[in-house]
Amino acid sequence: MDEPTVDAVDRDTPIPVISLPGREDGSASDADRTPAKRDLLGHATCRGRADSGGEKGSPAISLQDRLFAKSYTPPPSVRSWDDVFPLLQQVIPTEDIERLSEMPDDDARSSARARRPNFSLPLMASNFRRFNARIGIVFVFQNRLIHLFSWRHPTHTLSFLAVYSFVCIDPNLLTVLPVAAILLSVMIPSFITRHPPPPTNSPTDPYAASGPPVAPPPEVKAVNEMSGAFFRNLRDLQNAMDDYSQIHDKFNSLILPHTNFSNEPLSSTVFLFLFAITYVLFLASHLLPWRTIFLAGGWFVVAAGHPRLQRSLLTAHDEHLLPRERQAQSWLNAWIDHDIIIDSSPETREVEIFELQKRVWSSSSIGEWEGWVFSPQPYDPLSPTRISGDRPNGTRFFEDVKPPPGWEWADKKWTLDLLSKDWVEERMITGVEVETEGERWVYDIVYGIGEEETLKKKKKKKRRDWEEARERGKKGEWRRRRWVRMVKRKIPAKMVRGT
Repeated sequence: MDEPTVDAVDRDTPIPVISLPGREDGSASDADRTPAKRDLLGHATCRGRADSGGEKGSPAISLQDRLFAKSYTPPPSVRSWDDVFPLLQQVIPTEDIERLSEMPDDDARSSARARRPNFSLPLMASNFRRFNARIGIVFVFQNRLIHLFSWRHPTHTLSFLAVYSFVCIDPNLLTVLPVAAILLSVMIPSFITRHPPPPTNSPTDPYAASGPPVAPPPEVKAVNEMSGAFFRNLRDLQNAMDDYSQIHDKFNSLILPHTNFSNEPLSSTVFLFLFAITYVLFLASHLLPWRTIFLAGGWFVVAAGHPRLQRSLLTAHDEHLLPRERQAQSWLNAWIDHDIIIDSSPETREVEIFELQKRVWSSSSIGEWEGWVFSPQPYDPLSPTRISGDRPNGTRFFEDVKPPPGWEWADKKWTLDLLSKDWVEERMITGVEVETEGERWVYDIVYGIGEEETLKKKKKKKRRDWEEARERGKKGEWRRRRWVRMVKRKIPAKMVRGT
């Protein structure tokens, strides 16, 4: 007797690909190709080809198409998948593989995968072959679910609805379902496999399981890499990846525009409705008939998969719901425009700039103050920039001062800060003299002249030199004052309401 495997189920029927509106590519599905025609081994021959195109005038075939095309004949040297995947290693440069292998994970992933191996193309190829050889049972289960909910066998669907109804009426039966599923789906079929009925048993004779087992136990084995089941798994795996991609893109196009605040009035309305629903359910969820809701909802969802009911639902949607849907959408848009007000005044902040002046000494004058730079820092005597000997940063002219990135001017001109003492005390600046009247300058202070410089000054007899030394003993070479101006946050054009 043949050894039972998971392929006893009809695996030749391809898993259908989900078809969502908006799909633009009209390429034929790989499920229409037979496993004999879809031979991956033929592409090892493209390793030694110098030209990538076919006949003159025909479109060039990409390396991916060559890798999975059906028109190449495998050479006699190709015996297994180990001869195919080295082609991928030639496509990806070695330095890129090493860079991916050394790429650190983020904190959330590295803590859970600290001991897992790094990226390796041979290891990935080996894991893919092992995964594809064992994934068949998942597609068998998926195929059975599709048959169940598409009413392929009405008796099976009605039996499922009966069990679902009992669970909705008595939720305690949920604890029985896993055990019953193991008994009915695993234990009993395994026993019948080991104790099959005799060939002479007629339909009227009872089934007798007496005696020793006459058949080996069933096993779910990994299929051979060169078998047709392996290629059927590849077919269903590619269709599953296409299903996930379509569902992902459909989710992004339907859900994200309403929730990511790209349209702030619409997202604010969704937030308001969700908050109201959360509040109501928090207070009244225990009053709702959840058993009846789940019972009616489950029956409706399963019944909607029936082909005849689907046609009726689509007709009713086009005739009755679609006109009212447009009317409801227009009402919602009018309500949003009237009641959802988010156009508040932009955020404003106060910015500052320091006007720095330096004292210039010459033989003809005691010392004159010369405008030096407009700097974002006061350049006080103990500032790191000044201690390191660097020049103050800034711009030469007042008109060249720009607002911070993402902001724009809210006032027409700068205003002199008359409270110089406040910003000096706020920054805990020392070694300066604050001017409380007039132009509100803050001067550096020189607290004395060294003995060596004093001796040099005594040797000079000119009155001008004595006055210069006296002036230097009072004030340093830098002074500054603070200017303020209001800025407001700049709103990009694409975020303006209604765009």
